[in-house]
Amino acid sequence: MAFSSPTTDTLTGVLERIIFLNEETHFTIAEFRPEGRDEKVTITGPLPGAQCGETLHLRGTWTRHAQHGEQFKVESFKAELPSSVYGIRKYLGSGLVPGIGKVYANKIVDAFGTDTFRVLSEESARLRGVPGIGKVRAAAIKQAWDDQRALREIHIFLQTYGVTTAQCVKLVRRYGHEARQILLSEPYRVAREIDGIGFKTADKIAINLGYANDAAPRIDAGLLFSMETLQEEGHTALREADLAAHATQLLETSHDRVVARIAALVEQKQLIAHAPGVENPLPGSALIQLPHNDRAEQKIASAIVRLTKVASGLPPIKTDAAVVWAEQKAGFEFAEQQRAALRHALLSKVSILTGGPGTGKTTILRALVEILRAKKVRVHLAAPTGRAAQRLAETTGGFASTIHRLLKYDPARGGFTANDSAPLATDFLVVDEASMLDTRLAAALFQAIPSRAHLLLVGDTDQLPSVGAGNVLKDIIASATATDATLSLPVTRLNVIYRQKGQSQIVTTAHAINGGDPSLPPSTPDLHSIQAWSDLTFVIADSAEDCLAKTIALCTEFVPKHYPWFDPKRDVQVLAPMHKGVAGVGNFNQQLQAALNPRGKSVRGPGGEFRAGDKVIQLRNNYDKNLFNGDIGSIKEVSPEDATITADFDGEISTFDRGELSDLALAYAISIHKSQGSEYPVVIVPLLKAHFMMLQRNLLYTAITRGKKKVFLVGEPAAYAMAVRNSESKLRTTHLRAKIAALA
Repeated sequence: MAFSSPTTDTLTGVLERIIFLNEETHFTIAEFRPEGRDEKVTITGPLPGAQCGETLHLRGTWTRHAQHGEQFKVESFKAELPSSVYGIRKYLGSGLVPGIGKVYANKIVDAFGTDTFRVLSEESARLRGVPGIGKVRAAAIKQAWDDQRALREIHIFLQTYGVTTAQCVKLVRRYGHEARQILLSEPYRVAREIDGIGFKTADKIAINLGYANDAAPRIDAGLLFSMETLQEEGHTALREADLAAHATQLLETSHDRVVARIAALVEQKQLIAHAPGVENPLPGSALIQLPHNDRAEQKIASAIVRLTKVASGLPPIKTDAAVVWAEQKAGFEFAEQQRAALRHALLSKVSILTGGPGTGKTTILRALVEILRAKKVRVHLAAPTGRAAQRLAETTGGFASTIHRLLKYDPARGGFTANDSAPLATDFLVVDEASMLDTRLAAALFQAIPSRAHLLLVGDTDQLPSVGAGNVLKDIIASATATDATLSLPVTRLNVIYRQKGQSQIVTTAHAINGGDPSLPPSTPDLHSIQAWSDLTFVIADSAEDCLAKTIALCTEFVPKHYPWFDPKRDVQVLAPMHKGVAGVGNFNQQLQAALNPRGKSVRGPGGEFRAGDKVIQLRNNYDKNLFNGDIGSIKEVSPEDATITADFDGEISTFDRGELSDLALAYAISIHKSQGSEYPVVIVPLLKAHFMMLQRNLLYTAITRGKKKVFLVGEPAAYAMAVRNSESKLRTTHLRAKIAALA
């Protein structure tokens, strides 16, 4: 199955009519009359500052819309002022210049013809000779004309330096008429201040402007970019030598010069340096951090130590008696590990519970919540994602919320309402899926816990680490379990499988993966040979195309036939290791949409078409809508006329306009990373050797443990073995453990 990209084309002509314009993104749908053609064509894309009557030179691709036919999708453009009387009249009459509507446009053009623009720019006093235009109106027209011309010049200037149309919009929106001067004098500033304009774009502009390869502003910007790049890989700190090496390669400049600029940035406090530890005193081993990561880790460490050193606010609880009471309510005796976990949670201000699937974490949480309720303790349950919070509520019988909702984000202030000055009104906080806590979220959460409250962190350290930077749960565990640990913080590790008496193939396979056993679980190359009663099956596929076909067949045929109580759209989730390729997230979504939801009105967004009934995922936090990265919902309505969609996210109904469609993507298939904290009735995991860059033990383990009832692995047995054997997930460099040790 081959996929070819559309051929780039060019088009020149006159902008006739703007049908739709998003003021925020400048996304435009317009009628366009190409040179040499009588008929108009529809063009779509960002056209900032473009006005009716202008001659546009477009670059883009031809596409075909299911309802509206052939369209030209604009990637970039250049505009010229119209030179004909017809174009000038259309241009001025478009409402571009305040004070000039169609009536006055006709009067001005009747008076000056093709000389109109020169008169507006150089001889604006002559406007007063036009009937109906007095001194005040003439001055206003002149000012509006000058403002518009300046804006056009900025766009033209920026585009000559390779700045894209979308980036132009962001620059002009931020800096206005000063955009040109700021870019000329401080090109690297825009990389720090403008989202979507990174170091590489700013560096390209700076080099074109004549900046030297080893100029201090260039190296400083490169160092900060290196820190931010490596932060995206999960690091909150870097060895000085590693930072210097990364920046030297990036900038292709002198290593000594880079080292000198690191020292300068540390002195300016744009970087924070921590002296080499006793265990690693070598030159270059100092840890370097961005200030916000240093502050976040300091807040986490301070909060944990504060909690451990303040007396409990819980009412008196006879711990052993409470455990026996919980066992009687449950109807069975707990294992000693489970009893220990309950005792630790009740007696210690901060405790950790970790273990894989089926080891009894749910049993402990349910018992703990029942004990605390019986004692009238204010207990709060939270998790990083909506799905994880929902699951926590179901398993404990209590109310659970996402951490963001618990802390009550205030968009106006740009921060959380609950904080160290206004702590949560709680006596006991349980945080599930704590392995997903990144440094910034953990800092905000831990600060908001009152000093007399208890904190229980629950998580599986063998899963993928947090999407954001940091290694919070593992660092805290390491601080508590080190041989020289001074932190009083019990850690309970559950390692005995209780679920279904160990008979669940999902559970046993997950633990086998964790133990490094590459033996293939029950497998078959034929869908008809699958044992429907089994909860995990490996379906052998001999190619990416075969993997795609069998995955679609599982969704559309096998699951509906054998498990009719599962909805293929709602209950089946494909989890792919990679985004691109035949067996990647993108193609799976296209193919599954075509198979499961092929018809109906649609609205096109940056990531494809959306139809009523489609499953979608939120791609970024949107506090105004109370939606967060990773939330999955279903589209209820689409309105092609005004390009809006309405979606239901677990009862949260939200409407998205065209400018917000980039926040959504189809979710028939999602990445394994996006699935963290969620569980699905049926999980299908494509697994191919072509995914080798992502084939890691913790990735496969995470994918399998997302399945509640059924898991299907579809792919090559060799890929499964590769993933199990690859236990070397990228180590994250942090400074949290050292900070905790220094305070404990």
